Amino acid sequence: MPKEFSYKELKIATKGFDSSRVIGHGAFGTVYKGILPETGHVVAVKRCSNNNGGQGKNEFLSELSIIGSLRHRNLVRLQGWCQEKEEILLVYDLMPNGSLDKALFESRMVLSWPHRRKILLGVASALAYLHQECENLVVHRDVKTSNIMLDEAFNAKLSDFGLARQMEHDKSPDATVAAGTMGYLAPEYLLTGRATDKTDVFSYGAVTLEVASGRRPIEKEKNGTKGHGNLVEWVWGLHTEGRLLEAVDERLNGEFDEREMRRVLLVGLACSHPDPLERPTMRSVVQMLIGEGEVPIVPRTKPSMSFSTSQLLLNLQDSVSDCNAMLTISTSWAYIWGLEVE
Repeated sequence: MPKEFSYKELKIATKGFDSSRVIGHGAFGTVYKGILPETGHVVAVKRCSNNNGGQGKNEFLSELSIIGSLRHRNLVRLQGWCQEKEEILLVYDLMPNGSLDKALFESRMVLSWPHRRKILLGVASALAYLHQECENLVVHRDVKTSNIMLDEAFNAKLSDFGLARQMEHDKSPDATVAAGTMGYLAPEYLLTGRATDKTDVFSYGAVTLEVASGRRPIEKEKNGTKGHGNLVEWVWGLHTEGRLLEAVDERLNGEFDEREMRRVLLVGLACSHPDPLERPTMRSVVQMLIGEGEVPIVPRTKPSMSFSTSQLLLNLQDSVSDCNAMLTISTSWAYIWGLEVE
């Protein structure tokens, strides 16, 4: 069970929250490397930022209440917490290989295909647990490569539950303002603000394509070189042209099984389907990745997702809680996500 730490312990562990100990930044706090004075154990200490009013505190308390009760080999383990001196701190196991994002894009070593495949299976297992094996359904709402940590053996550990929400199984989700990171957000979540297990599935699909291709979900022009734009759109375009394997990360130098890679790319596209009802469950994704389940047929042409104007306005009306709030759906977003607003 997670234990309660004293503020003094964690201040000593991080050398007074010294800037040299910073190993990461989140929307609501900073993560420090810490060495616990009593045991010498190396940990990650997440400190709540006071710069964003009460929101950061609320996210930290939400994270503490949710992850404190979860146990799975592919979730980062919460060691404990501290709430004193108007500070909230969370203490996690430190992951020696950092985040998947850094392993893909900042490491001098190219992440091998066996490691990538194992990571994708681990994240799928974690999400299947959150969605279908917990007493309450847990929707993570922020599945992305920077929230997937890697231990010494490159096992994936899903982290950062600050945006996560719990709900009863088979209960309709409440509408909120869409939160998360562009490129990983499902189109229906952007439009309605309703997060479900299927919005996590979409995010997982984007992560899968990112891991297989070595390209970020949204890539603009850089140093005069034109980016692919939206990764899901780009990979689906290659699938349309019968050139799916051209999406594979060139840095792998062909060191992968083509049949296995094709399966993973198709799983990524199936999870990224514009229609949430057509996306597989994470439990079935696990079966697909280990070869015990058939990958659904992915249409060559990317389907559009149609919203009637009345349906869209009804959903948006639930999402806007502030009379001064304003939401504009631009034609460019409709184009990027393949949406048809009637």
